[in-house]
Amino acid sequence: MGSSRERGVLVKTSSSSASVESATQEVGAASSGEWSGDAIRRRFLDFYAARGHKILPSSSLVPDDPTVFLTIAGMLQFKPIFLGKEPRRVPCATTSQKCIRTNDIENVGRTSRHQTFFEMLGNFSFGDYFKKEAITWAWELTTKEFGLPPERLWISVFQDDDEAFSIWHNEVGVPKERIKRLGEDDNFWTSGATGPCGPCSEIYYDFYPERGSSDADLGDDSRFIEFYNLVFMQYNKKDDGSLEPLKQKNIDTGMGLERMARILQKVPNNYETDLIFPIIEKAASMALVSYTTADDAMKTNLKIIGDHMRAVVYLISDGVIPSNIGRGYVVRRLIRRVVRIGRLIGIRGDGHGNSEGAFLPSLAEVAISLSTEIDPDVESRRKSILGELQREELRFVQTLERGEKLLDELLDEALSSAGNNGGKPCLSGKDVFLLYDTYGFPVEITAEIAGERGVIVDMKGFDMEMENQRKQSQAAHNVVKLSVGNETEIVKSIPDTEFLGYDSLSATAVVKGLLVNGNSVNVVSEGSDVEIFLDRTPFYAESGGQVGDNGFLYVYGEEDAKQKAVIEINDVQKSLGNIFVHKGTIKQGSVEVGKEIDAAVDAKLRQGAKAHHTATHLLQSALKSVIGSETSQAGSLVAFDRLRFDFNFHRPLSEEELMKIESLVNQWVSSATHLETKVMDLQDAKNAGAIAMFGEKYGEQVRVVEVPGVSMELCGGTHVSNTAEIRGFKIISEQGIASGVRRIEAVAGDAFVEYVCARDNYMRRLCSSLKVKAEDVNGRVETILEELRTTRNEVSSLRSKIAVLKAASLANKATTIDNTRVVVENMGDVDADGLKSAAEYLVDTLEDPAAVILGSSPGDGKVSLVAAFSPGVVKMGIQAGKFVGGIAKLCGGGGGGKANFAQAGGRKPENLPGALEKARDEIVAAISSKSS
Repeated sequence: MGSSRERGVLVKTSSSSASVESATQEVGAASSGEWSGDAIRRRFLDFYAARGHKILPSSSLVPDDPTVFLTIAGMLQFKPIFLGKEPRRVPCATTSQKCIRTNDIENVGRTSRHQTFFEMLGNFSFGDYFKKEAITWAWELTTKEFGLPPERLWISVFQDDDEAFSIWHNEVGVPKERIKRLGEDDNFWTSGATGPCGPCSEIYYDFYPERGSSDADLGDDSRFIEFYNLVFMQYNKKDDGSLEPLKQKNIDTGMGLERMARILQKVPNNYETDLIFPIIEKAASMALVSYTTADDAMKTNLKIIGDHMRAVVYLISDGVIPSNIGRGYVVRRLIRRVVRIGRLIGIRGDGHGNSEGAFLPSLAEVAISLSTEIDPDVESRRKSILGELQREELRFVQTLERGEKLLDELLDEALSSAGNNGGKPCLSGKDVFLLYDTYGFPVEITAEIAGERGVIVDMKGFDMEMENQRKQSQAAHNVVKLSVGNETEIVKSIPDTEFLGYDSLSATAVVKGLLVNGNSVNVVSEGSDVEIFLDRTPFYAESGGQVGDNGFLYVYGEEDAKQKAVIEINDVQKSLGNIFVHKGTIKQGSVEVGKEIDAAVDAKLRQGAKAHHTATHLLQSALKSVIGSETSQAGSLVAFDRLRFDFNFHRPLSEEELMKIESLVNQWVSSATHLETKVMDLQDAKNAGAIAMFGEKYGEQVRVVEVPGVSMELCGGTHVSNTAEIRGFKIISEQGIASGVRRIEAVAGDAFVEYVCARDNYMRRLCSSLKVKAEDVNGRVETILEELRTTRNEVSSLRSKIAVLKAASLANKATTIDNTRVVVENMGDVDADGLKSAAEYLVDTLEDPAAVILGSSPGDGKVSLVAAFSPGVVKMGIQAGKFVGGIAKLCGGGGGGKANFAQAGGRKPENLPGALEKARDEIVAAISSKSS
């Protein structure tokens, strides 16, 4: 939106971040009590609906567009229409879009307007109306519908946009002194180096009109807030930077709901509106503080909690589960920030009497209660959201505790290092950042604890590390990329492909276009790889997790009907909306644009895809039945020979659960149920209980695939006509692929039969080798394993005894350094357990104080090291763990342990002699220095 561009394109942050405290406001005749966030949203949508706009629902925070990380703009769902890649469904639309932005996360709570989660109210025209209507309607909405005093409103326009200036001044009546011409950085919208772009115009609210109009700076956050941005998308920016007019001029606007609520509700910042403040109040009560009387630091922390809780609730509702990668990391980072801050301000327990419980679910309950008019699906996912937050918080608390232990170690090292160097002990910025970023340890607590120990903190170094991370965050996933380039030029004359594959595996079609290496050609000859565009096709193009069909295209002579060309198709993809791209190789002859071809799908492979796709629907229903309806799909692959199904769940499935799921699916398969497929309105399908398959994109009309009594899905994939065609279903594996995300791989149809036959063959061979029946294999294997364990234990015991015998002879080789007995020896090929026994024997045999360091090469590429120090050596301040770890590095490894005993390993046995020599020198030097 505007210069801060929360609409998700350009970012400009004012140097002033002062929040606006109480300022006299004259917002129309209505009182602030009438302007709830829900009322503002409804009033905006109804205003544009009355002017011919269709109200469309908010899209998910997880966009279909692979170029965008999270939904950061209201226009994102309309991007294909703006690009001309999809036909407009309606001439104009209005929405309230959920958005997420995290590149300014450090400003959240510290300024009056920065948020991670926000709602963008928007009105959009797809070649219908343009500047005049957009400007006059925006003014009417703002001044009449919302009652903002015209004298408090300022306008910005692009410096060269005389048309917009004229409309604002001559037709709307805004005085010239309140219309600012700004440059390209502020008032020219562009999505990237090329693509649709245009000037924009913004509306600002003035909190202090008494300051006058001379030298007024719209970037002054303490006086102005920009709340409505109108983008006039009228040009296409070419590769050379020149602008050409678009054939279809569009309007793309954004009004920040939280900003308008702040103005109308007469509060000093976005956080104190009714959209966020109830969460803040709950957090304050759990911390036993009053927001009203809290100091600035406490208020900032409470604002961060309020903002972040909204973000994580909606992200989890939209299927983003905390993890260490991708979008999941965004959720995890926000959750950890709330947990850190909650503990910092004194929140303990779950708010229901359990002092060890998680507090996030209690805050989430408030956020969920506020969600009804934003996204009704959030309430239905309450159980899943609360469960995920509880697990993530309790898991992170353990990480925080590990961070506390690490901090103690780092402080010990800082004090020790300063003592050796005679300097002032300092905790490096890198270590402080490690504690903050990896372990979630608040920098404020780090500094406080360090101060108590007499250690200073390198805050400058920490700030540098934070700045590096901030730059990396800003550089990624924060621009909506639009382009009008060669791809569009190549296929602009090609119509959408008519898909015939639901009813037929063969068809006659006409070649509408050919691509070789991305270049358009008219003829392609034998041996070439080619991309073929047809007017109609029986081939399924990859989508919704299902792979594209394979098969052949045939060209026949027009007179003799003899086969002239054969093209093997090995993949089919969709491009620019609904144009199918058949990718393959010319095996014989040549193919030419305009020629008629016969298309034939590989029936066996298609049947495999159909069986696995229907089995995927059954699997999802079985999962919901066995482990709970709150689980949801997180990804899928429907291939010819297998299926892969990713789902959100917090733990591994037990063998019993997997058996139940498998049994349930096979029960449905054997029921021989006929599938029902129909096309219906999207909202009607949702009302009927249909759920969406992950990765599928839906229009207003959707295809619904139903297995009566079992599942109902919105799905454009191909399916069997009767569940009996699936033949059988077998789970191959179940595993975790990310935190909170599990994956099941399974086979069905012919692949199921092949899998079962192969496993049966393996079992026959095993039975033959073990000379037992199939039902006795487990018992026989357990017996063999037990015998093996017993033998290994006996061998290990013998090796330890041999090592102790070797060690007995080493006791006489001990050298004495200042009354301390020292043994440093290479024990050949003794294994790690034997080395441990030998070291324990020696340190017990030698008089205290004694230090024993032993090494060995128990196998190819292996090194074992052990250090055992008696109490007298430990009292000198020499620790076995730190000592042996440093020696192990010389052998390409590492390790550690306690002060009196430690083990380590390595991968470079050739370095062992030198490492032991260094160990001897270092232990002698350490003992000598301590004794003196």
